[in-house]
Formats: sequence, structure tokens, C-alpha cells
Amino acid sequence: MENYFELYGMEPGFAPDATIVRKRFLELSREHHPDRFATADVATRNTALRLSALNNEAYKTLQDPDRTMAYMLKLSGILEEEEKYNLPPAFLMEMMDLNEVVDSIAAAPENVVPANNSLQEQLAQWEQEVRPLLQQYAQGQHDEGTLKKIKDYYFRKKYLLRIQERLATFTPH
Repeated sequence: MENYFELYGMEPGFAPDATIVRKRFLELSREHHPDRFATADVATRNTALRLSALNNEAYKTLQDPDRTMAYMLKLSGILEEEEKYNLPPAFLMEMMDLNEVVDSIAAAPENVVPANNSLQEQLAQWEQEVRPLLQQYAQGQHDEGTLKKIKDYYFRKKYLLRIQERLATFTPH
């Protein structure tokens, strides 16, 4: 697995400095842009293409908090690619209630607002609960227990975002 933090000369973290990320992205984009190597040999052109693609992927990952969280968990060996994770039963029960409301919206569109409010409350609660864990990590607490708790919150948020996507199909644009 490529280390985007090393590529950008940064310490790993769940909240990389956006200014540094953008600056390094632009520097590396200029340095490795494939157009600069159009007349070079095939190996050099392929290297430029690979480094340019790596830079683009690093930038997309490190500028998005959710992608950064997943990346950090993978980099730490806590999250596996395409992992199936078992969320706590209490959380799933709460989500079952919310899913039922979302399911009922087709028949009763007036339920969109209460469902959206409930979802926003869940996302706010998620943010409030995960923030101290991210701060602990930033302060040097890189133990497996902290990372596993962050992983749990990562999967909870993924679940909430899927419900939000379903809810958006019922919301007029």
C-alpha cells in the first residue's frame, strides 16, 4: 500500500493540513505531469504516468475526511479492503427504526423532514463521539484500542450515509 503521507512529506493523521496537501499536490503535479515526458523513453513515460496517478489518488484521499479515515485505518492495518463489519446490535436497532421511516416516505412524503432530522441528529452524535478519539490519535495515542473505536465509528457513518442517500431519492431537488 502506497503511503500518501510519505509522498506528501507529512505525518500520518486523520486531519491532514489541507494547505499542505494542496501545495504538495500542485508541486508533484507539475513535477510528474505526463506531458513533460511526452518525448521521453517508454519507461520514463510510464513512471511519470504512475506517479501522476498516485498523486491524484493521494490528493482525492487526503482532502476528503471520510476517505482519509478509511485510508488511515487501512494504513494502520485495522481496516481491510472490502471488509464486512458487524455493527453493534443497539446501533442496528436504532437504524432499523430510521430505515422504517425512510421506507414509509414513498407512501407519506411528509415523513421526509422527520427522517432527515433524525438522520442529522445521528450524524451530529457520530461527530461528537468520534472527535475525542481523533484528538487522542492526534496527541499520539496510536494504540489498537483507539483505532478499533475509530473503525467502529467509520462503519457507523458509512451506514448513516447510505440511509442519507436513500432519503435523498425522496427529497425534491
